[in-house]
Amino acid sequence: MYDAVVAGAGPAGAAAAKALCEAGRRVLLVERFRLPRYKSCSGILIKKSLGLVKQYFGEEVPSAVCCAPVENRGMIFTDDKGGEYAFRQEGRNVWRGAFDGWLVAKAAESGAELLDGTAAIACEEENGAVWVTLQNRERCKVRARYLLDCEGVTGALKRKLAPGPAQYITTFQTFNEGRIALDPHYFYAYLQPELSEYDAWFNVKDGFLVLGVSVRDAKRAEYFYRRFLSYMEERHGLCTGREERREKWLMPRIPPGCPIYYGQGRVLCAGEAAGFLNPMGEGVSAALESGHHAAGALMEHWNEPERALARYRERTNALRAYMRRQWSFTAGMAETFREMRT
Repeated sequence: MYDAVVAGAGPAGAAAAKALCEAGRRVLLVERFRLPRYKSCSGILIKKSLGLVKQYFGEEVPSAVCCAPVENRGMIFTDDKGGEYAFRQEGRNVWRGAFDGWLVAKAAESGAELLDGTAAIACEEENGAVWVTLQNRERCKVRARYLLDCEGVTGALKRKLAPGPAQYITTFQTFNEGRIALDPHYFYAYLQPELSEYDAWFNVKDGFLVLGVSVRDAKRAEYFYRRFLSYMEERHGLCTGREERREKWLMPRIPPGCPIYYGQGRVLCAGEAAGFLNPMGEGVSAALESGHHAAGALMEHWNEPERALARYRERTNALRAYMRRQWSFTAGMAETFREMRT
């Protein structure tokens, strides 16, 4: 019998597990991939994320999880008409696998029991508890007072808890040797509709030029990617050499109004599983904050699931408002996101 099972060992799951353990609860943290897991991500930690890490985990982001250039100085957007806007702030450039692994290690130090290579595939409430079905080489069930779904957009639990047509964005990016006439300390986002169906981006990680596009139709990813490369060659002198690797990933398509699925009964959702995601796929800050608040709401109303769920909504009101402002701001720069205007 666990006090809580946390499904998903990303930033949301690690933050939730650590907070619950520090409050004296017995926590099982399960992750469907083997750790350290890999995640296709820009790996740019904005200033807000750095502050949350220090607040929730008690330490600065360690240099061991960073890549060169370590210092990120902000984001440079190009709107749908070609106008350029720079937003400068402190940040860090990390490898997500190493960063997530460090967060999980901190949760384990606080007492979380870790089980990787194990997927949470179903759950059912019974007599004041939740039975969670786990699948690795064999299938088994564990019992807990609460389940926190922090698995992200492709987890099995969310699909069963809130069935319905899911909307995804496919991301496609490559890591290349080469050179370009851009400052590697910035993350660059391009919102022109001729370059992608959502956004395109460029950043540098340990000397590799990372170029990517996101699309609504996965079959069109490479078509837009080739157009983006041509644009970068003409506009910024991109010259690519050997391609180190290419990767595809999924992220949720955020609907107008930024609706959030908080969970039901003794199951709470956080991070992308709940629908928390900022523009340009910035999900780390929202994941950390929502995971921490989900755990905090449970601790405030441990024996009252309905009040705990309501309190979770209250605790994340500011987070959701921040998210809506970010999407509305992005909508002002590109017609692609006009439906997100508030």
